[in-house]
Amino acid sequence: MAQSHQLFTEILNLYVKNGLVDYKGFKKDNRLAQYTDQISKTNPEKLTRNEKLAFWINAYNAFTLKIVIDNYPIESITELHSGGKILGYLLGKTVWDKEFILINSKKYSLGDIEHTILRKMNEPRIHFSIVCASISCPPLRNEAFEADKIDEQLKSQAVQFINDKSRNYFDIQKREAYLSKIFSWFSEDFGNSDENVLKFVLQYLPENISSDIKNNLSKWDISYKDYNWNLNENK
Repeated sequence: MAQSHQLFTEILNLYVKNGLVDYKGFKKDNRLAQYTDQISKTNPEKLTRNEKLAFWINAYNAFTLKIVIDNYPIESITELHSGGKILGYLLGKTVWDKEFILINSKKYSLGDIEHTILRKMNEPRIHFSIVCASISCPPLRNEAFEADKIDEQLKSQAVQFINDKSRNYFDIQKREAYLSKIFSWFSEDFGNSDENVLKFVLQYLPENISSDIKNNLSKWDISYKDYNWNLNENK
């Protein structure tokens, strides 16, 4: 029996609409604490690869929600850096460096989960599935990831994110791809060159755009869009 994340699905279904979060509602509901407690008591070493993928993506999203809710109201998750936005980055004391997550008696930060666990699993679609509570992040899925349908869920997150014109826009006339900074920050996960990034995204695009990119790969240029760190709140 694969590990179930049904409790997380129930609360996401209630408080997430079109990728945006009702943090006020979440704050009044103690089921997120129950779910993070369930995560904390799990030994991830005993899970299969697909169970691990689902487990760690859900852990990242649940503990991101938790740290926002514990500090709510805020305008941006970047307010939670030690010493403020700029200093936090310079000192390596951002919200993603805080070791506030306990899993199987071991402490983790959100950065640990992302960089030392999920990115090592050679599954670049995690970048469209883990959500750092900001407008330019991928939209938060309103159900938990589950091992038995993880591939389908990751694919649907990739399709949704890559085809969302507010996050990625493709101008066929100019052969210019205006992409999310996620493709720049994690370019090594997408093949480490503009051409490989384009080869990756074309798998998820409509036929007219993907065939133009495929047939004219060297003629396409990429520029990266500004990242909006405002809270992904459903106001």
